Amino acid sequence: MTNWPAVSIPRTDLSLPSLRIKTTSGTFNSVLSEKPFRMYVCGITPYDATHLGHAATYLTFDLINRYLQLAGQKVDFVENITDIDDPLFERAKRDNQSWEELGDSQIALFESDMAALRVLPPKDYVAVTNAMSSIIFAIEKLVADGFTYELSGSIYFRIAQYLPHLTIRVDDAVRIFAERGGDPAAPGKENRLDPIVWVGNKDDEPGWSSKMGFGRPGWHVECSVIALENLIGKDYLQGGNQGPFAIDLQGGGSDLIFPHHFMTAAIAQALTGIEFASAYVHAGMVGLDGKKMSKSKGNLVLVSTLIKAGNDPMVIRHALLSEGYSADRMWLEETLLTSQARVARIRSALARIEVAPTEKVIQEIAANIADNLDTPKGLQTLDNWAIKTESGEIGGSVGELSRFIDAALGLAL
Repeated sequence: MTNWPAVSIPRTDLSLPSLRIKTTSGTFNSVLSEKPFRMYVCGITPYDATHLGHAATYLTFDLINRYLQLAGQKVDFVENITDIDDPLFERAKRDNQSWEELGDSQIALFESDMAALRVLPPKDYVAVTNAMSSIIFAIEKLVADGFTYELSGSIYFRIAQYLPHLTIRVDDAVRIFAERGGDPAAPGKENRLDPIVWVGNKDDEPGWSSKMGFGRPGWHVECSVIALENLIGKDYLQGGNQGPFAIDLQGGGSDLIFPHHFMTAAIAQALTGIEFASAYVHAGMVGLDGKKMSKSKGNLVLVSTLIKAGNDPMVIRHALLSEGYSADRMWLEETLLTSQARVARIRSALARIEVAPTEKVIQEIAANIADNLDTPKGLQTLDNWAIKTESGEIGGSVGELSRFIDAALGLAL
């Protein structure tokens, strides 16, 4: 799959504090290792452009990726593209366009947005359509091992044995499952929460041949297989390169906690016999002017639209980093205006020959990021340095600070 251009991370000799991340569940382990840190982040369904909620999520994991690499840790970062899904088919049909053309156009736009925001590209950027043979093989194994059952031409995964890990009430889970693409009310299901892993072909939808018949995979199993194959290796079904967990980090927006990440983990464990991820980390949702941002409400703020309107991508990135990653937040017009002023002030300070001391500033920003990605405090540290520079303090290195905030915060100022 194509990828956006890589961004080099400037070297630093600074001894960085260990990265501490508050997880949704599990334990984040930042102890440096010769083995790569294996991180999987759920990618887009390419039926619409990148909105600020997407951007905030990918910036969160970009910060983790950058910091670990700065600390000397090799990171294997994998991201998928769900280019086979109902919303994609529905919009393509509405717009009288092929689903392939729609998907390709939105993937290209997403890549452009990520490049503009200086998000480090994944090592493997995998579309479901390019992983189809592996996904089908894995589903066939689930069927052979008794983890599934057939219903009305489709194949469902038996979730019952994994429900003790459920952290919410079953009735709440059923409600959320229905709201997010599940079919708990389908007659004949063994358990209302059983997810579909193979969708029997219907209408004129695309499909692939398999032992389950002609059809396409369900959403959750796609991520299970793409993560396992690209982070463990193609021999994951034979127990290759396994430890107590298949991967180190599963990430995404908080709307994926259930059912997607719960189901992905259960299916992955059925395939490998071990727990899926050591840590689960989730970014909060971004709303607009007091309301949830969603396509159905027609209130999406698109990154590409902001850039076309003349907004500097670094200002957009600064604005998204100006609030904590894990809490839901609101995007207001003043959010962008405030960041424009703050970025202008920092750039003005960086343009000076003589600047305030920078060594302690760099150490403080590193400590802020290490403390659960506290970028609001890190940006305030940078503001304070700019104010000291304006007041005439000297003794710092512009190049040293510029390189560090580029590397650690992704702000090329």
